[in-house]
Amino acid sequence: MLKLPSFHPQKPQSAPPPPKPHQTLTPKSNPLNQFPIPSTAPSRLRLRRPLRIRAIDAAQPFDYEALMSLRHETSSKLKIAVVGFGNFGQFLARTIVRQGHTVLAHSRSDHSAAAASLGAAFYADPNDLCEAHPDVILLCTSILSTKSVLRSLPLQRLRRNTLFVDVLSVKEFPKDLFLNTLPREFDILCTHPMFGPESGKNGWADLPFVYEKVRVGGNPSRAERIEKFLEIFRKEGCRMVEMSCAEHDKHAAETQFITHTVGRILGRLGLQSTPINTRGYETLLDLVENTAGDSFDLYYGLFMYNKNSTDQVDRLDEAFGSLRRELFGKLHVKAREHIFESADGGEEGSEVAYLRALPENGVAAEDPSMKSS
Repeated sequence: MLKLPSFHPQKPQSAPPPPKPHQTLTPKSNPLNQFPIPSTAPSRLRLRRPLRIRAIDAAQPFDYEALMSLRHETSSKLKIAVVGFGNFGQFLARTIVRQGHTVLAHSRSDHSAAAASLGAAFYADPNDLCEAHPDVILLCTSILSTKSVLRSLPLQRLRRNTLFVDVLSVKEFPKDLFLNTLPREFDILCTHPMFGPESGKNGWADLPFVYEKVRVGGNPSRAERIEKFLEIFRKEGCRMVEMSCAEHDKHAAETQFITHTVGRILGRLGLQSTPINTRGYETLLDLVENTAGDSFDLYYGLFMYNKNSTDQVDRLDEAFGSLRRELFGKLHVKAREHIFESADGGEEGSEVAYLRALPENGVAAEDPSMKSS
């Protein structure tokens, strides 16, 4: 007998329960509590407190401009090794640090305390200095010691594109020394800040800074690095003068060497201030003060390492001799005129009367004692 399946009407499905309002999870309502953590688990894994968002930085917008400004500020700074951390090296380092650049100092003498006071790091060992990989090696040595100091640096420990800069008062000498000593991969910038701790103590504004870009690699970043270094002096208001080293030495012999020579001559005269100083005399005293503060090695270097200085010494000697001859020539003429002149119809001068009273040649003078007897 055919059986038909029984029919059971389905019960209407009940509507889903409405969603519950947002609640803060508590240990009782937390569904994770259905799976308790064993007591052997670290206590930091247990939920002790309600979950709350405490970091407010996550809701802040990303400050792209601030990040770009920071990156630009960082990229515009240099790591400069000042080799020769004496009086002039510290003088330059003070401004370099103030502008935000990193200064690494090295010298044969221990200037670690001075470096620390300026915010610079001092390296007694040149190997450690070069292994710090500075962007720039700034030679602030004396002219006489530049060659030996340069050859004492372990160049193989530097980056192959390091920039070498000098600040000597002569320029052809360091240019030739750099070209003959440094590997071709190194960049070269010859400079001369024509001021020092005394003349630049009140700022560098309008003071001349002479430079020549002797060798610059083809990578644009290397040309940019030189501009960053020059910007140190532009920011201080220096009068930037781009000039060849040969032209610089020609002009320097006519200006700087003569200035130092005259200042030292006046210094040896022992000039002193007086109650009736004129402005011109005050200028001479200032010249003596400005040149006396520099070592004789600096002055000797200006003479020894600038081939134009010898000509200036000869010219100075010739000029003084010419002036001396002119002075004494005028003096002799005036003296002779005073001795032999006589006014028309007037009394003769005492010198003329005395000369006429003398006996002629070959005649003995009369003895005054015999005349009185």
